[in-house]
Amino acid sequence: MKWFRHLKTINHHKRLVMQLCFKVGLYRQGILHDLSKYSPTEFLVGAKYFQGTRSPNDAEREDKGYSGAWLHHKGRNKHHLEYWIDYGLSDGHKMEGMKMPTRYVVEMFCDRVAASKNYRGKDYTDADAYHYYMKSKSHYIIHPETAALLEKLLTMLKDEGEEKTILYIRREILKNKK
Repeated sequence: MKWFRHLKTINHHKRLVMQLCFKVGLYRQGILHDLSKYSPTEFLVGAKYFQGTRSPNDAEREDKGYSGAWLHHKGRNKHHLEYWIDYGLSDGHKMEGMKMPTRYVVEMFCDRVAASKNYRGKDYTDADAYHYYMKSKSHYIIHPETAALLEKLLTMLKDEGEEKTILYIRREILKNKK
C-alpha cells in the first residue's frame, strides 16, 4: 500500500500549495501545481521509493545514481529554479540561472512552505522553509534577483509569520504582476 500513502502525500502537498497560492491570488497556478506528479514517470517511482519522511526522488537517486522522476518533474514545472537553468550569453556559455518570472518565484515559495509543512508535520515552524533553503543554497544555480526575492520571502515568513508574508506578497509583490 505504499502507492496509496504516496498518493495521500502528493494530494496533501498539492492541497497545501493550492491553499497558499489561492491566498496570494495565484488561482490557476494553485490548481495546476505539480500535475506531473500523477504521470506514470513520476508516480510509479514515487510509489516504489516512498518512505514518508523525505522525497522518494532522493531514494531513487541513491539506488540508481540519478532520479528520472526528478528530471521529468523539474523540466515540466516552472516553479522549480532548476527549470530556469540554461546556457548564459557570457563568455564560455556556462550554465546560469535565468531570472524567473515573479509569479513562479511566489509559487516556489508556496511549494517550499507546503513541502516543509508536509514533511515536518506537527513539528513545522515558519522557520523551516528558510532553514532548508539556507542549508542547500550553496549548490543552487539561481539568478541573483530570483534568489533575493525568494530569500526575502522566506526570511519574512521566518521572522514575521505566514499571514503577514501572504499579505505582503498580495499587496507588494503581485499587485501589478497579473
